Amino acid sequence: MLPFKLVYHPAYDLNLGAHVFPSRKYRLIHDHLLDEGFAEPKDFVQPAAASDEDVLRVHDSGWVQRLKNGTLTPQEILRLEIPYSTQMVDAFWLATGGTILAARNALADRIGFNIGGGFHHAFPGHGEGFCAIHDVAVAIRAVQHEKMIERALVVDCDVHHGNGTAAIFTGDRSVLTLSMHQFDNYPSEKPPSVIDIHLRNGVSDEEYLERLGSALKVAMSFEPNMIFYLAGADPYCGDQLGGLSLTMEGLKQRDRIVFETGLGARVPIAVTLAGGYAWNTDDTVEIHCNTAKAAREALVGK
Repeated sequence: MLPFKLVYHPAYDLNLGAHVFPSRKYRLIHDHLLDEGFAEPKDFVQPAAASDEDVLRVHDSGWVQRLKNGTLTPQEILRLEIPYSTQMVDAFWLATGGTILAARNALADRIGFNIGGGFHHAFPGHGEGFCAIHDVAVAIRAVQHEKMIERALVVDCDVHHGNGTAAIFTGDRSVLTLSMHQFDNYPSEKPPSVIDIHLRNGVSDEEYLERLGSALKVAMSFEPNMIFYLAGADPYCGDQLGGLSLTMEGLKQRDRIVFETGLGARVPIAVTLAGGYAWNTDDTVEIHCNTAKAAREALVGK
């Protein structure tokens, strides 16, 4: 039995069909972890969908209503870059409930792990870049509202800048945002995070890991009560939408650095998986599974 729960729901799949975002990856990760014996069925827990009350602590009521009643404008759907469906909306609400549950689990188990989420391009009043609801921001507001934590640190290691995260928490002294991303990539406009690590094209393991370690040392001086880790698979050298050159081993080391930094300071960590668009979807699945393995290693050793 794992020392932490894996939060997952079969309806995480956004049902996008032939799309560069392989939202079937959530089921593939679940199945792979079972098939290889890393996890047992009892290690998985299903979340409830986030409540509208939770979502509305971050998002504008008009945006929420248009999502739920199917009245997005063509321009809003174009900006979202995924087709509209009720299954898509349900998946975002479930993923957001999953990140809230992962945050609560982190307080009990030191690590909470959502096999989904990390939708960091969502803004209060619109969606962008495959992200309709900002699950991480909603989860932060939920656990703050419940007086479980005061200060949160967002460590975003997706290849794309966390523009929605930066915009939502601008000026908020209770949340420190750290985004480590390829500069010459989506989005074109990058609102400033508290800590932005703008990486040049083609950066590989050594530079990436060195800069991540240095940034985490600075960020931990914030003394967060919880870390929200967006463990994107898209810094991988074989990713369709990325331009960095990290190897599988480099991404494992990245995960270890984040987990060891947080746990070493006795700060619980809530994990979401964020992006991953490898030419071979099996590579994306392996990278995400390796993050779960790194979490277990950080807690109990190899």
